[in-house]
Amino acid sequence: MSSEPSASRDYLLVSPCRNEADYMRRTLDSVLGQSVPPARWVIVDDGSTDGTSQILADYAARYPIIQVVSKPDRGHRAVGPGVIEAFYHGLDQVELADYPYLCKLDLDLDLPPRYFEILMERMEDNPRIGSCSGKPWFRSASGSWISEKCGDEMSVGMTKFYRRTCFEQIGGFVREVMWDAIDCHKARQMGWVVVSWNDEELRFEHLRPMGSSQKSVFTGRRRHGFGQYYMGSDPAYFIATGLYRMAHPPYILGGLATIQGYLGALLRGDKQHEDAELRRFIRDYQRRALKVGKSRAVAEIEARQAAMHRPPQP
Repeated sequence: MSSEPSASRDYLLVSPCRNEADYMRRTLDSVLGQSVPPARWVIVDDGSTDGTSQILADYAARYPIIQVVSKPDRGHRAVGPGVIEAFYHGLDQVELADYPYLCKLDLDLDLPPRYFEILMERMEDNPRIGSCSGKPWFRSASGSWISEKCGDEMSVGMTKFYRRTCFEQIGGFVREVMWDAIDCHKARQMGWVVVSWNDEELRFEHLRPMGSSQKSVFTGRRRHGFGQYYMGSDPAYFIATGLYRMAHPPYILGGLATIQGYLGALLRGDKQHEDAELRRFIRDYQRRALKVGKSRAVAEIEARQAAMHRPPQP
């Protein structure tokens, strides 16, 4: 791991989107109203067939920082590989070296006004932080404010904020379902700190609950289970997390769907991520987490990494 302090707070946003007309104005307005707005915002219209294109054209005409890039309609919403393909289509339009920070941002969010300013402040205070985020919450049908229960040891995929040097060192995102967990583990393996915070000023509203963006929430949960298998998650650890998820909406069935997705991939012998060393790193962490908890397991890794990268004493 290496990090160079930067006086610049220029950050680049790249937003893949498809058929987000119902949500995107709230995201656009909340980003454009940030205390520190982005230096550039590349929005990739990935074949939208609703009013997304018209909304983007209107905002791009009024805000010069927005650049809209179109991709041909593939005929359906694509998660995982499709989203990352669209992300890189947008990233290819800019010179990444011009920006010390990068964020892959979804267009179904409502961000608090100092969101990006606070993230950059915390990264400036700790140069080992490679990726970070706030926490996603959503409104239930009854209007209740519900946490999506994302661990502190991960930056969340819908606002994946990166120090550019870290993003480059881990090789960017893999083009598979579990890209937004694999990147966190890879960064930690390379000595970076990855974190998300649940402070009130960093909580944001996820207008479309996580895992519900294609067909149904249960399809999303099964997809998550497959992704956990793909990245090499330890079976005992994943069954434990599936049981934990049963206590959160959609109750029981959501957790069962994740386990079904994992076990189905295991029984079929589906392929796994090609980085065998990273898969071992993930399993070792998860097995340790079962014994001592995730927070302590992460703290132990970070302490070892800090000792490895500490400058020699004179």
